[in-house]
Amino acid sequence: MNLHGWVIYNGYLEGNKFLDFAETIQQAAAEQHISIDIYRNDELLSVMETDSIGLLHIKQAELPHFAVFADKDIYLARQLEWLGVRLFNSAEAIARSDDKIASYQRFAVNGLSIPKTIAAPKAFHRTTDISATDYKAAIEQLGLPMIVKEAFGSFGEQVHMVSTEAELFAKIHDMQGKPFMLQEFVASSYGKDMRLHVVGDHVAAAMKRQAFNHFRANVTAGGTMQPYHPSENEQQLAIAATKAIGADFAGVDLLFGEQDRPIICEVNSNAHIRSMYDCTGINIADFMIDDIRKKMK
Repeated sequence: MNLHGWVIYNGYLEGNKFLDFAETIQQAAAEQHISIDIYRNDELLSVMETDSIGLLHIKQAELPHFAVFADKDIYLARQLEWLGVRLFNSAEAIARSDDKIASYQRFAVNGLSIPKTIAAPKAFHRTTDISATDYKAAIEQLGLPMIVKEAFGSFGEQVHMVSTEAELFAKIHDMQGKPFMLQEFVASSYGKDMRLHVVGDHVAAAMKRQAFNHFRANVTAGGTMQPYHPSENEQQLAIAATKAIGADFAGVDLLFGEQDRPIICEVNSNAHIRSMYDCTGINIADFMIDDIRKKMK
């Protein structure tokens, strides 16, 4: 069978990094004699009728065998799966990864190493009726400083460190109506973490990221990066975290816990691969396409 695939990315995000990701996948596929077309999500409109579902202006026969779904448009992802397209990653894996609270629940039930985490109670609207007693037990459990994370976010922009009760309640007030969680602060990993890119059952490449003036190590937040050789324990944790959310491949961020114990920070089902290539010289796209080809057999 001559495989034909799509790469789908979000058409409303600024910058060229998402198109660059798609073109890198397309080139890697061509080198393995697999044809891939690139689509923005706004070019693939889902249609639902009484007796059918489909995509506007695209016939069933024109659908690909698979799609690398580099987006968080879960409705489109599910529509494609119902139409018989194999997604890498699946809609469910992307949804689990995108919701950090759901991710941590899956890590916990699988016995994986994570910071102690407390999910904030759901609120449906903004209110001034926030009592210090609502979070007193959380403060006693996690201590200060602590990390406050919105459940949905990218590039570390929705992750905050608070050092006092006043800062905590100010941040909680700002996030009213949004799902969020509170986490213990892993001081041993201040300003540094490791990114392991998992493909299938192995770690294809890894790098260490470090910031010298911020608790977050994200490269987009000014962090530096260098090649990293993860231990067997770190590799196994990254692979287990990827499997816990049901992903075929993922960028797994691990924290440096005390006594060299790795701790899961988060799993990104749509991790970009350009930074890893710039840092290590390893093209993750080659591994991704090889994994897809084997699974599509």
